[in-house]
Amino acid sequence: MRFKAIVEYDGTEYAGWQVQPNGRTIQGVLEEAVRAMLGESVRVVAAGRTDAGVHAAGQVISFQLQRALAVHRLQGGLNALTPRDIVIRALESVADDFDPRREARSRVYVYRIWNARWPSPFWRRYAWHVAWPLDRQRMQAAALDLIGEHDFSAFQAAGCDAEHAIRRVLRSEVTSTDAMLTYTIEATAFLRHMVRNIIGTLVEVGGGERPERDLPRLLAARDRTRSGPTAPACGLCLMQVNY
Repeated sequence: MRFKAIVEYDGTEYAGWQVQPNGRTIQGVLEEAVRAMLGESVRVVAAGRTDAGVHAAGQVISFQLQRALAVHRLQGGLNALTPRDIVIRALESVADDFDPRREARSRVYVYRIWNARWPSPFWRRYAWHVAWPLDRQRMQAAALDLIGEHDFSAFQAAGCDAEHAIRRVLRSEVTSTDAMLTYTIEATAFLRHMVRNIIGTLVEVGGGERPERDLPRLLAARDRTRSGPTAPACGLCLMQVNY
C-alpha cells in the first residue's frame, strides 16, 4: 500500500528535510518511526525539501508499505513514535504511482517578520526579528513585480541543483497585523533559498535601502550578487502543496 500524508513540523532542531550523514532530519525521523512500528525500511518522499531550520504546516509526503494496514492505526502509531515537533496531520491510501513532488501543481510558502523594536519570545522560533521600521506598502509594491514567469537567477543560492532558474509565481503579497509582516508566495516550483533571498531584498526595499521598483531590474540582471541578503530560516514555513 502507498500512503500520502500531510505533515507539520517545527524545523528548528533539524538539519532540514533530507537525510544526511551528520545531523538529525525530518525524513530520517519519519523513516525511523516506520521502521520502529512495522520493522520495514522505507523511503519517505516529500513534495519539497526544506532547509535546516525551516518549518512546515502542510508538507506532503508519500511512502509505500509491503502490507496493508488501517489508516487510523498507522497514523496513530507513527504520531506516538515521532517527537512532539513532528505531527502527521492527515493520512490516506493512494495509487501506487503517486509522486508528491512531480504531481504538485504549486506550493505556498509564508515568511513572517516580527517588525518591532524588541523581539517576541513567542515568535522567536517562527519569525525574523527586524528592529528597524519597514514600509509594508513599498514591500507590497515590490512583491507584485515577481508575479508571472521569470528567470529567478538573482534569487538562486549557490549549489542549487535545478536544471534552470525559470519559475512561475502565481501569488506574491505582503500583509501586516500589528507588528507582524507576512509574505505569502505561491509558485509552481522554487529554487534553493529563493524565498529567503527575496525576503532579504524586500526588507531592503521596506527599509528604504533599495528602490521600490528595483526587482524587475534584478530579475533582468540575473545576478545573485545584486540582490539582498539571505533571510534567516526561522521565518519560513511551507504552508500548502496543491495538486
